[in-house]
Amino acid sequence: MPRRKSKKRPCRICRKWFMPNPRAVDWQKTCGDHECMRKWHAKKCAEWNRKNRDYAQEKYLHDKLAIAVSQNDADKKPSVSDATANTPVSVSHPASFPQLPRSLIQEVIGVQQLVIIEYVGRQLFRSVQEVIKRQQFEYIKDTEQLPGKRQARGDSVSRGP
Repeated sequence: MPRRKSKKRPCRICRKWFMPNPRAVDWQKTCGDHECMRKWHAKKCAEWNRKNRDYAQEKYLHDKLAIAVSQNDADKKPSVSDATANTPVSVSHPASFPQLPRSLIQEVIGVQQLVIIEYVGRQLFRSVQEVIKRQQFEYIKDTEQLPGKRQARGDSVSRGP
């Protein structure tokens, strides 16, 4: 099967015209500049993450559980001193997420349950933040439709504060 002749095409990022590599005629989307390739890759990764949000969340939770279990198993070894055996599992949180006494909760309910509860709490926290942002946007949108501070009466005299 003969190869297709390469035709110039615009880069999907910078819109400059380029001649695609003859071995990758159909697949090459950018001009070959490292910045364009990096931006195209980031765009495609973001698109994939949006389409596969459930997979990413499940993988995140699975990885956190695996880390928590391995840390908990390491803490239960007899060679570890009692002072470090009760150290709570470190879980990253946003700055606005309330800090809880993890060592006490971990002691009472266990490591895996703590990680799952924190994960669910983070998801709820994030969904509430999204609702608040939408409400703020709607409020701003509504206030932009209000008339200005000064309105003309229809004649040459304008009224207002």
